Amino acid sequence: MKTSPAVTIHYCSQCNWLLRAGWMAQELLHTFSTDLASVTLVPGTGGIYQIKVDDEIIWDRKTDGGFPEVKELKQRVRNICFPERDLGHIDKK
Repeated sequence: MKTSPAVTIHYCSQCNWLLRAGWMAQELLHTFSTDLASVTLVPGTGGIYQIKVDDEIIWDRKTDGGFPEVKELKQRVRNICFPERDLGHIDKK
């Protein structure tokens, strides 16, 4: 049996990005609920803002250019974890 995916949001506490990380965690939990094993916030320094599903980086502020829109983040999580799932209005153009 496949284990549920775990999301980690590694954010820069020096940059005061806790609220942004918390909001994104809340959005993911609202959309994916108990299908996720966990959403973990990890404080860091040096301008880090990285989001991983298990060990795969799905967003990096430095390489992806800034912060993800919630729509983009939910689509990336869905594409990796639940590719058959329809996200409803998020998937509409």
